[in-house]
Amino acid sequence: MVDLTLLPPVIVVLAAAFIMPRLPRGVGHAIGAIAAGIVVPWSLLVPAGPHLAVQFLGFDVVLFNVDGFSRLMGIIFGLIGAGAVAYSYYSAADRVQTGYALAYVATSIGAVYGGDWLTLVFFWELMAVSSTLLVWHHGGRAIRPGFRYAIAHGIGGSLLMAAAIWHYVAAGSFLFDGGIATGPASLLAALGIGVNVAFIGLHTWLPDTYPSPHIAASVFLSVYSTKTGVYAMARAFPEGQLWIAYMGGAMAVFGAFVALLQNDMRRLLSYHIQSQVGYMVAGVGIGTALATAGGMAHVYNHILYKSLLFMTAGVIIYRTGHEDLKKLGGLAREMPITAIAFTIAALSIAGFPGFNGFVSKGMVVAAAHKEHLDALWWLLILGGVGTFLSFIKFGYYAFLHGPATEPVRDANRGQSVVMLGVAGLCVLYGVYPDALFSILPGTGAAEAHPFTIGHILEGLGLAAAGLIGFVLIRKQLSRVGRVTDVDAVYTRVLFYGTRALVFGLTDLYAAVDRAVVGGTRAVIEVVNQPQAAIRRVAGDDVLPDPDEDRLALQAGVGFSMLLVVVVLVALLVLLF
Repeated sequence: MVDLTLLPPVIVVLAAAFIMPRLPRGVGHAIGAIAAGIVVPWSLLVPAGPHLAVQFLGFDVVLFNVDGFSRLMGIIFGLIGAGAVAYSYYSAADRVQTGYALAYVATSIGAVYGGDWLTLVFFWELMAVSSTLLVWHHGGRAIRPGFRYAIAHGIGGSLLMAAAIWHYVAAGSFLFDGGIATGPASLLAALGIGVNVAFIGLHTWLPDTYPSPHIAASVFLSVYSTKTGVYAMARAFPEGQLWIAYMGGAMAVFGAFVALLQNDMRRLLSYHIQSQVGYMVAGVGIGTALATAGGMAHVYNHILYKSLLFMTAGVIIYRTGHEDLKKLGGLAREMPITAIAFTIAALSIAGFPGFNGFVSKGMVVAAAHKEHLDALWWLLILGGVGTFLSFIKFGYYAFLHGPATEPVRDANRGQSVVMLGVAGLCVLYGVYPDALFSILPGTGAAEAHPFTIGHILEGLGLAAAGLIGFVLIRKQLSRVGRVTDVDAVYTRVLFYGTRALVFGLTDLYAAVDRAVVGGTRAVIEVVNQPQAAIRRVAGDDVLPDPDEDRLALQAGVGFSMLLVVVVLVALLVLLF
């Protein structure tokens, strides 16, 4: 039998990413899908424990660490990676783009299977590089968001690296052992990871970037960075942090209601990444067994339905060429397969009973209620209403409202197979959650009771509130144009602030330069021509005509140097 601990799966996937652009398009995509798919049985079968413990630059590191958290992430990362590669092939993505995407998958897998902060940070930074290249490869309108994406993740990665170094100073090791060190390390880690999980105020890179590249690239982007961030947050704060939980609740509300105001399909979906990640962050922040299990279950489920939503939006763009919901309508009759896949994904993300989001989102909400965190509970409930509102809007304008704008074809055969396969998993984990509970880390799954009367009524109540709310505000929503975010403020502040600083420093330097040069010239003139200097200061009557006694006050080189030394000594005496 093959020893699965001899090699981390990142190596296999990364190798496939490197050779993919050098192979025929069909062969390369097939190898890429197989390489990502292999990670699923590999993750299921590999024994738990730290494997490949080595020294790197004199530090103890673990290149392949298997426990409940990393196993769960490896399974879903490999599963959706294989599906996304197949979707890329059938959506006309070229070999180089999918190669970058597969490198992004590989580095994310490397991050979650690392057994120490040094390995995690190493792959974290490679993940940022590969995803930036994935965005930039599309060119055009993706270039500028790609730069902002790179800057944001460069800052986040630097903060996380600083946290890891501070942790090493405090703990004497980079190995995972009870979370990140308290004090400055924990704050730095929370902020650094907060960039990836899109804390409010640190989030604008997400809706800025994800709508920009190729439709297949957006599927990959929707999965890996934010969810690797949730994994890292669970590693850093295994006991939870209440302020992080409330940040998650605020994200759930903010992301859902800003998404409601969007008309660009992928921008709407991007804000809902922030909203749904808020539930995961809340679960990690609460820190109880049920909450952590719910947060990680929501990671798994979210990857399924969010990738499916981006796939359905991608098919609409692929067939119609439109991204604005206001330019769409009536597509349910023209694109029934895409409409079915979207409906399943929308009901899943909204937490409707019978779909996977209902199970995992309910676990986090139940944990908040169990811990008597009433304000957090209300935030999570309000976020649920906003989610229903958003996807009723999406579905109404894209698939139901009015006649089809033009005759269009449905998803092609390959796209349909991938979308319906992922949709089937959303239903499977919704009606049979034990299939997911069996691989969840910790003991929290035992506390989950998703099909209680109260929980089912809660899900139905949120759906009713969302439907009624949409009917009441539909006309107002139809008049909403493009909505700006907080980056509209701080981008201007940074630009004009930096501009003022540069101009101010330049003017200050010029003033100092003028003063120094002028002062130096004056000293030289006094030393070389003291008679003229005295005459200029005291008046022409103080000294005789210089032509009559030209040599009387003319100084030589030696006397000049002596005079400068005397002046400097006098200044030093006065100063000290």
